[in-house]
Amino acid sequence: MKKTIAMAALAVAVSFGSVSCKKKVSDADLQTQATTVVTSNPNASVEVKEGVAHLSGTFADPQSKDAMIAKLKAINGMKEVMDMATVAAPPAPVETTTAVDPAVQKKVQDAVKDFPSVKVEVVNGELTLTGNVSGLQARKIKESIDALKIGKYNNNLVVK
Repeated sequence: MKKTIAMAALAVAVSFGSVSCKKKVSDADLQTQATTVVTSNPNASVEVKEGVAHLSGTFADPQSKDAMIAKLKAINGMKEVMDMATVAAPPAPVETTTAVDPAVQKKVQDAVKDFPSVKVEVVNGELTLTGNVSGLQARKIKESIDALKIGKYNNNLVVK
């Protein structure tokens, strides 16, 4: 009986000892897992020290940064994630004037109405003249258009 009680006590002591001696995950293992997670963003990096991930780099938006932090926190054995990363500023809007003012286009069409072979059209957002004309006609058209002071335009007239 004494032997059975001693064996039971020993079994209980061993089971408590094994539960309290949980295996610690090494920084090297955590670094490997964290690096695997961070490779989805080439502008970010991570370093693990004493179970704490230090995230740095640049992210396109706050959502992608927050998602990365959540993935790092989900790694088994990771104690904490220190966020040292930044979010890139959104690109400045590029102002482009792709549309030609219809009034300007109408003025140019009126100026070349005596030359039926000349077409006035908007190509890639720029006013463009196309068609076949003589040298004298080309000079008259250029003078008429320049007198309107419309600014830049593409003169793609073919002189024959």
